Amino acid sequence: MKLRLLPILLTVACSSVLLFGGWFVYRSYAMETPLTQIVSEAPGVENVTMDLTNESVHINLKLNEQANLRELYQKLEQEGAGIIGKRNLDVKITNESSPELEKWWSVVLFDIAQAMETRQYAQIPQTLADKAASLPGLKTESEMDAKNVYIELTYNGKSKFIILPRVSAKIGVWPNE
Repeated sequence: MKLRLLPILLTVACSSVLLFGGWFVYRSYAMETPLTQIVSEAPGVENVTMDLTNESVHINLKLNEQANLRELYQKLEQEGAGIIGKRNLDVKITNESSPELEKWWSVVLFDIAQAMETRQYAQIPQTLADKAASLPGLKTESEMDAKNVYIELTYNGKSKFIILPRVSAKIGVWPNE
């Protein structure tokens, strides 16, 4: 029995194109496009890029001052639940911040980190309000849900959005037991 190499290679090539092309089309049109549309329809979203893997969904956002980060995250989790499934949702915000805003945040970050570490989340809005007096014209907003603390800072038309995860207490065994 003599096998012909050309028909075998053509069959393998065509099968590969159909298989991987179908997978790409499914992933692009049935998963990424609807999820991108959900996010881009939210108020305040200027740009969305997404990377969908088997383990996680990485979403990069550019937001403006009209964005409400908590509502956007909640909308993404609720309306995109069928697409996200059990994947880890990773949202990154890239905005044009100002040097003054970054400097102010670096000073305030210690107090915010302490409130997060001690799980005294009610101190966060008060800390932001108290420290905002040191930078006249700074607008601060903070919100919280069951998973994250959301902080929005606006100064001279520039914005900074921060998502701080609320990590639940780890239950484990003492090392000496």
